[in-house]
Amino acid sequence: MSARVSVRRAVPSDLDGIREVEDASFANPWSAKAFAEAMAAPGTDVLVAVADSMVAGYAVIATREGEAELANLAVGAAHRGAGVGEVLLSGAVDVARGRGARRVLLAVRGSNAAAMRLYERFGFREIGSHESYYKDPSEDARIMLLKLRRKG
Repeated sequence: MSARVSVRRAVPSDLDGIREVEDASFANPWSAKAFAEAMAAPGTDVLVAVADSMVAGYAVIATREGEAELANLAVGAAHRGAGVGEVLLSGAVDVARGRGARRVLLAVRGSNAAAMRLYERFGFREIGSHESYYKDPSEDARIMLLKLRRKG
Protein backbone atom coordinates (compact mmCIF):
# COMPACT_ATOMS: atom_id res chain seq x y z
CA MET A 1 0.00 0.00 0.00
CA SER A 2 1.60 3.25 -1.08
CA ALA A 3 -0.36 5.69 1.07
CA ARG A 4 -1.15 5.10 4.72
CA VAL A 5 -4.79 4.02 5.02
CA SER A 6 -6.89 4.39 8.14
CA VAL A 7 -10.44 3.21 8.78
CA ARG A 8 -12.95 5.09 10.90
CA ARG A 9 -16.68 5.59 11.22
CA ALA A 10 -18.07 7.89 8.57
CA VAL A 11 -19.31 11.37 9.43
CA PRO A 12 -21.69 13.51 7.37
CA SER A 13 -18.80 15.42 5.76
CA ASP A 14 -17.66 12.10 4.21
CA LEU A 15 -20.84 11.73 2.14
CA ASP A 16 -19.48 13.45 -0.99
CA GLY A 17 -16.41 11.19 -1.02
CA ILE A 18 -18.51 8.10 -0.36
CA ARG A 19 -20.84 9.03 -3.22
CA GLU A 20 -17.90 9.57 -5.60
CA VAL A 21 -16.67 6.03 -4.90
CA GLU A 22 -20.22 4.63 -5.06
CA ASP A 23 -21.15 6.35 -8.34
CA ALA A 24 -17.94 5.17 -10.02
CA SER A 25 -18.36 1.60 -8.73
CA PHE A 26 -21.99 0.61 -9.33
CA ALA A 27 -24.57 0.81 -12.11
CA ASN A 28 -27.32 1.37 -9.51
CA PRO A 29 -25.64 3.48 -6.84
CA TRP A 30 -27.08 4.21 -3.42
CA SER A 31 -28.31 7.78 -2.97
CA ALA A 32 -26.77 10.24 -0.52
CA LYS A 33 -30.01 9.88 1.46
CA ALA A 34 -29.54 6.10 1.68
CA PHE A 35 -26.03 6.55 3.07
CA ALA A 36 -27.20 9.22 5.53
CA GLU A 37 -29.99 6.91 6.71
CA ALA A 38 -27.49 4.05 7.12
CA MET A 39 -25.23 6.32 9.18
CA ALA A 40 -28.16 7.10 11.50
CA ALA A 41 -29.66 3.60 11.72
CA PRO A 42 -29.27 1.70 15.00
CA GLY A 43 -26.96 -1.29 14.57
CA THR A 44 -25.62 -0.06 11.23
CA ASP A 45 -22.09 1.22 10.79
CA VAL A 46 -20.70 3.09 7.80
CA LEU A 47 -16.93 2.97 7.72
CA VAL A 48 -14.56 4.92 5.48
CA ALA A 49 -11.01 4.15 4.47
CA VAL A 50 -9.04 7.38 4.28
CA ALA A 51 -5.84 7.77 2.27
CA ASP A 52 -4.12 11.08 1.60
CA SER A 53 -6.98 12.84 3.45
CA MET A 54 -9.51 11.49 0.90
CA VAL A 55 -12.19 8.79 1.08
CA ALA A 56 -10.56 5.83 -0.66
CA GLY A 57 -13.43 3.44 0.02
CA TYR A 58 -16.27 2.62 2.38
CA ALA A 59 -18.16 -0.27 3.92
CA VAL A 60 -21.68 -0.54 5.32
CA ILE A 61 -22.34 -3.28 7.86
CA ALA A 62 -25.63 -3.86 9.71
CA THR A 63 -25.69 -6.04 12.82
CA ARG A 64 -28.85 -7.39 14.41
CA GLU A 65 -29.50 -10.28 16.78
CA GLY A 66 -26.09 -11.90 16.42
CA GLU A 67 -25.92 -11.65 12.64
CA ALA A 68 -24.25 -9.03 10.47
CA GLU A 69 -24.78 -8.21 6.82
CA LEU A 70 -22.08 -6.52 4.80
CA ALA A 71 -24.53 -4.44 2.80
CA ASN A 72 -22.02 -2.54 0.68
CA LEU A 73 -18.27 -2.21 0.19
CA ALA A 74 -16.43 -0.31 -2.52
CA VAL A 75 -12.95 1.04 -3.15
CA GLY A 76 -12.22 3.97 -5.42
CA ALA A 77 -10.51 3.07 -8.71
CA ALA A 78 -7.29 4.90 -7.78
CA HIS A 79 -6.93 2.75 -4.65
CA ARG A 80 -7.89 -0.68 -5.97
CA GLY A 81 -5.27 -3.37 -5.63
CA ALA A 82 -3.53 -1.46 -2.82
CA GLY A 83 -5.03 -3.33 0.14
CA VAL A 84 -7.77 -0.81 0.92
CA GLY A 85 -10.50 -3.44 0.54
CA GLU A 86 -8.72 -5.70 3.01
CA VAL A 87 -8.40 -2.91 5.58
CA LEU A 88 -12.09 -2.01 5.16
CA LEU A 89 -13.27 -5.62 5.36
CA SER A 90 -11.16 -6.23 8.45
CA GLY A 91 -12.63 -3.12 10.07
CA ALA A 92 -16.19 -4.15 9.19
CA VAL A 93 -15.69 -7.66 10.58
CA ASP A 94 -14.21 -6.20 13.78
CA VAL A 95 -17.22 -3.89 14.16
CA ALA A 96 -19.62 -6.82 13.67
CA ARG A 97 -17.71 -8.92 16.21
CA GLY A 98 -17.76 -6.00 18.66
CA ARG A 99 -21.53 -5.78 18.27
CA GLY A 100 -21.86 -9.45 19.16
CA ALA A 101 -22.31 -10.96 15.70
CA ARG A 102 -21.56 -14.64 15.37
CA ARG A 103 -21.60 -14.56 11.58
CA VAL A 104 -21.40 -12.15 8.66
CA LEU A 105 -23.35 -12.59 5.44
CA LEU A 106 -22.92 -10.80 2.12
CA ALA A 107 -24.07 -10.93 -1.48
CA VAL A 108 -21.60 -10.44 -4.34
CA ARG A 109 -21.97 -10.45 -8.11
CA GLY A 110 -20.92 -13.79 -9.52
CA SER A 111 -18.71 -11.97 -12.05
CA ASN A 112 -16.83 -10.02 -9.36
CA ALA A 113 -13.90 -12.41 -9.06
CA ALA A 114 -11.64 -9.91 -7.26
CA ALA A 115 -14.22 -9.34 -4.51
CA MET A 116 -14.87 -13.07 -4.12
CA ARG A 117 -11.11 -13.71 -3.77
CA LEU A 118 -10.91 -11.03 -1.07
CA TYR A 119 -13.86 -12.51 0.83
CA GLU A 120 -12.47 -16.04 0.53
CA ARG A 121 -9.09 -14.89 1.91
CA PHE A 122 -10.98 -13.65 4.98
CA GLY A 123 -12.65 -17.04 5.41
CA PHE A 124 -16.02 -16.36 3.76
CA ARG A 125 -17.52 -19.43 2.07
CA GLU A 126 -20.23 -19.52 -0.58
CA ILE A 127 -23.44 -20.94 0.87
CA GLY A 128 -25.89 -20.29 -1.97
CA SER A 129 -27.05 -17.93 -4.65
CA HIS A 130 -29.89 -15.54 -5.35
CA GLU A 131 -31.17 -15.60 -8.90
CA SER A 132 -31.29 -12.26 -10.78
CA TYR A 133 -30.44 -10.36 -7.58
CA TYR A 134 -28.58 -7.60 -9.43
CA LYS A 135 -29.96 -5.38 -12.18
CA ASP A 136 -28.22 -3.47 -15.00
CA PRO A 137 -26.96 -5.97 -15.94
CA SER A 138 -29.09 -8.72 -14.48
CA GLU A 139 -26.92 -11.19 -12.62
CA ASP A 140 -27.14 -13.76 -9.87
CA ALA A 141 -25.63 -13.02 -6.47
CA ARG A 142 -23.35 -15.41 -4.65
CA ILE A 143 -24.27 -15.51 -0.97
CA MET A 144 -21.24 -15.84 1.29
CA LEU A 145 -20.91 -16.49 5.02
CA LEU A 146 -18.16 -15.93 7.57
CA LYS A 147 -18.49 -17.59 10.97
CA LEU A 148 -16.88 -15.41 13.61
CA ARG A 149 -14.76 -16.54 16.50
CA ARG A 150 -14.23 -14.35 19.51
CA LYS A 151 -10.90 -12.58 19.58
CA GLY A 152 -8.60 -13.02 22.55
